[in-house]
Amino acid sequence: MNQNQAEIKCILFDLDNTLIETRKADTRVCEKIANELRVKFNVTHDEANSISSSFLSNFRKCPENTLMSLDKWRTYLWSQALGDKYQQYAKTFSPIYNFPWFFVSESLYQNWLYQRYQNLAMPDELKSLLETLRMKFRIALITNGTSACQWEKIEKLHLKDCFDLILVSGDLSYEKPDKHIFFQACELLNVKPKNCLMVGDKLETDIQGGFDAGLSATVWISRNTHYYLTETDPKPDYILSNIMEFKYLIANLLDMENMRDAAKKLQDCSLYCDDDSACAGPSFSDHHKRMFSNVFTLDEDSNSNASDGS
Repeated sequence: MNQNQAEIKCILFDLDNTLIETRKADTRVCEKIANELRVKFNVTHDEANSISSSFLSNFRKCPENTLMSLDKWRTYLWSQALGDKYQQYAKTFSPIYNFPWFFVSESLYQNWLYQRYQNLAMPDELKSLLETLRMKFRIALITNGTSACQWEKIEKLHLKDCFDLILVSGDLSYEKPDKHIFFQACELLNVKPKNCLMVGDKLETDIQGGFDAGLSATVWISRNTHYYLTETDPKPDYILSNIMEFKYLIANLLDMENMRDAAKKLQDCSLYCDDDSACAGPSFSDHHKRMFSNVFTLDEDSNSNASDGS
């Protein structure tokens, strides 16, 4: 944070691949489903991998079909992934058919859904971080995606009480990087863009959007350690390899704010004090030695007063 940046009062978080590792979790779960096909249904190794990969690819291309429920759409995607060879086991939607086999596509979907949210669940350490952040900041979730899909994640992962505000682009007429979604969050939280920090994994939406909206700073969660920023990429103010590193960054930023405040007090004091000893403010050297200590703690005592989201 440079000396001209405003005080941070609000932190805006992205959801997928920032707070939860959606892409990695979905890949891991489909690998487990492929193994289930091999063990339970005697599908060959290559065919099981092909079926699972086909579902994942189609699901990522079109996670929701507004003409049917999420359950029906995903079950349909599994039946399509099974292909002609296994269609006899893929009677999709209705259990009323007089068919001796268990409906494989529905079975695969229910297992996939259960395991997906087991793998997407936020660790307690991250929940504690969000609770602690709410003691000092307003925090919001801004996520791109279809309404039904994103709210399903929010509901199943019990995220509502973790945030002061949740915006899903599928409910709005714009999405990140459109600056208006950031402006709406600021308006609803009664903060100015210059007092907000954006944390996300996508340069083209989270970082570019935060820059376009005039936010105080942006934090890029770069899980791909082999990717290097190019000349044309939006330039984040800070880069982290995972979300849990954010607690150290925010501690550093708070410490810098405290140093700025101390500097201002010393400057104001110097206007009236001829004797340096009369100024009670801490020296910069002493203050800097205490960086990261007692600035932002996540111990049990601090968490006992965390917001319950009410």
